[in-house]
Amino acid sequence: MRPTPATPPGLPPRVTDPAPVLAAGTLLFLVAAVLCSVVDSFSGAAAVCWTGTALGALGFGLFALQRRAARRGRRTAQKGLVHPPEV
Repeated sequence: MRPTPATPPGLPPRVTDPAPVLAAGTLLFLVAAVLCSVVDSFSGAAAVCWTGTALGALGFGLFALQRRAARRGRRTAQKGLVHPPEV
């Protein structure tokens, strides 16, 4: 009979935290929106970039609200946004 393999250790929180990725994506969309608004040859993409900036900001705001609710222990919060304490 084979021994049961041990479960691998979890990834550290700095790797699994989506906040830096959301912030970086929103910031990149903002930079692209400003660039597209200034340069005439990219003016057709400006609307897409401003929409990406707005959606990124909205998504980051919703994520922050859900994380705050999870930290407070609200029943309606999403699960998995807060890492369990290390024992």
